[in-house]
This record gives sequence, structure tokens and C-alpha cells, in this order.
Amino acid sequence: MWITFSRFSEYVAMAWQALTTHKMRTFLTTLGILIGVTTIITIWTTIEGLNQYVFGQLSNIGANTVYVQKFPWVIKGDFWKYRNRKEITYKEYQALARYSTIADHVSPEVFSMRDVRYKDKKFSNMFVIGTNQEYTFTANVAPAVGRFLTELDVRNKRYVCVLGQEVANHLFGKENPLGKRIRIGDYKYLVVGILERKGNFFGQSMDNFIVVPFTTFRRIYGGHRGMRVALLTNDPARLEEMKDEIRGILRRVRKLGPTQPDDFAINQQDMLTDLYKNLTTTLFAIVFIIGGISLVVGGIGIMNIMLVSVAERTKEIGIRKAIGASRKNILSQFLLESVVISSIGGAIGIVLGYIAGSIILSQMDLSTGVSLTAILIGFGFSTTVGMLAGFYPAYKAASLNPIDSLHYE
Repeated sequence: MWITFSRFSEYVAMAWQALTTHKMRTFLTTLGILIGVTTIITIWTTIEGLNQYVFGQLSNIGANTVYVQKFPWVIKGDFWKYRNRKEITYKEYQALARYSTIADHVSPEVFSMRDVRYKDKKFSNMFVIGTNQEYTFTANVAPAVGRFLTELDVRNKRYVCVLGQEVANHLFGKENPLGKRIRIGDYKYLVVGILERKGNFFGQSMDNFIVVPFTTFRRIYGGHRGMRVALLTNDPARLEEMKDEIRGILRRVRKLGPTQPDDFAINQQDMLTDLYKNLTTTLFAIVFIIGGISLVVGGIGIMNIMLVSVAERTKEIGIRKAIGASRKNILSQFLLESVVISSIGGAIGIVLGYIAGSIILSQMDLSTGVSLTAILIGFGFSTTVGMLAGFYPAYKAASLNPIDSLHYE
């Protein structure tokens, strides 16, 4: 074991000496590997940061929550087929709330854009959601201050509201909003709670909305507009069963025949995560192809330089063989030189790739970290390319006849 390590150390020292003798040539040789690894690590680091952010945001939707809507979240094929569907209405919500035995929480969701005022402050085109007390479970939200809507609020059609953090900060600043009345459109509402902050999603605030009782919403804006119904089961194992139950209830309510397709969509978090994974998988493939081309070009450059190095050091090879160096020794020496050249480019590429990826993520206000997977991929690619590119020149060097090599000029 010690002899093997000693020889390895000797080979590394000889490889380093040979590379530093021709610094510019070594740099140009590593450039292809450096560019390829930098490209791969940059995109890998960026996508890992995006994955953490996107999956964290999508988790707010809730893996056990499904949404009954007119449109699917991912539209494939003819858009007009979905455009011509009937809206999901209060009738469907009532049926789901009454007949679903698997859903633990059911909330209707109706939406509108309204101007919001408090004294001399105004928030234009604010997103207003009409829902019920179950929304805290289906939407995974909770009040940071005050309370959420109650069953009495909904039943009695009270003019109360719960504010998102951004709305509260904009309208009230440091003033306590609880117990104050704001005007939403033409009607005044009592502020009973402030929701916990949810942050931004790709630059869009998730805290600029207001929640009101959906019965109050329907009284003001009419009860015939379309809505979305959210259903949550506390048992993840029964999610598919709940979807089948929802489908059966809605088909019965909508009087669909056995051969008629569904005229509604049942959406869930997996649809968005699968779409995102497909997009990033495609991006990964494109980047690896581009990076792979750079690595192949870099490998060819290493092979050419190593062939030149073998020709320049033919006499040295002959001397080493004459004093007892075996073919295995010569093969190992030149193969290691090739791997060292490639590994230098890979190491620099990993550092530059991580820096570039971090800069991209910082511009998007996203966090990043050193990924062991990315490091292993960078070193793995560069080492493999070095071994493949260096094998033929090393084999050629090991196959030289020592007599001919000593007479080589």
C-alpha cells in the first residue's frame, strides 16, 4: 500500500512539473473542460435553488387539497373545449359539502377585484376572496393577529374581513387594524384579523388579498358567478378515493351521461409539481448536451496535447524504460497527467459555476448552497473525460520501444 502511494505521489509530482513547464498550453487545454463544467454547475446550482423555492411555495397549496374548477391548471389540447364549460356554482359547492364523506374540510372560493380605502389611503384593484371558515385548512393560512372568519360570520352574512399582511401595512402602517372599518368597493367591513405573512412567489406578493364571508360576497355581487371549491382530506391515503367521490357527485349533479366526459376539472398540487419537473428536466437535458459538447471538445484538446507531450518526451520514456520502468508505470504516469489537466479545469469550473449560479439566484432574491451532488458531478465529468482522453496517448507512450526511444531526436 505504501509503495503504491509513493508511486502515486511521484506520478503526481511529475505530472505537475510537466504541466507547469508549459503553463499557457496547460491553461488552453483545460479551457474546454472548464467551460463545460462551469455551464453544468451554473445551471445545476440555479435549478436546485429554484427547486427549493418553488416546491416550498407549492407546499402552501397542500398536498391533500384538491380544487374543483372550470379550467384545469395544465391545459392540453383545445382551449375552447374548456372555455365552453359551465361554471362551477353554488349548487356544486352545496352538493360537495353535503355528500362528500371523505373530505374533512370544504370551502367555496369566489373572487373579485375591488378598490380598498381606509381614511385617505387607497389600494386599487385589490384581490377579494369570498369564502368560509374552512379556508384556513384548505388554503393553509392562519391569522397572525386577531381571528379568522367564523361559522356565525358566514351564516349571518356579516361585513367582516381578514387582511393579508401587505394590505394591512399599506392601509394602516403602524396603526392597529383590528376593530377598524375599511371600505371595500361601496361597503364598509370590520377588520377582525391579519393573516400570517406568506412572502413572494416569483416577484408577486402572496399577501395582497382580503378575505370576506362568501355569503356576504354573494349578497353584494350576486350568487350566479362562477367559483372554485377546495376540499381537504386529513388522510393522504384516501386522496384518490376522495377525487373519485368528487367526480361521482359532480357528474350526478350536472346530469352527465355514462359516455359524456367530465365538464369540470379536479386540480391538485401534483399537477404543478409535475409540470415544473418536466420543464426543469428538459432544461437539464439541454444544458447537459451543451456542457457535454464542451467537455468532448476539451477532451479532444487534452488528447492532442498529450500526444504532443508523448512525442516531446520520447527520449525520456526510453531512459525510464532502460532503468527499469514498466509499461504499467509509463501508462500510469501519462494517464495521471491527463486526469490532472482535466481535474484542474473541473475544479475551476465548479467554483466558477457555483459563483455564477449564486449570482443568478441572488438577482431573483433566492438562497443557494453548496451541493455535494453538483461537486461530485463536476469532478466526475472532468475525471472521466481526462481518463478517456488520456488513455490512447498513455497507451502509445507505454508501447514505445526503449531502443528506438533512446535514439529519437
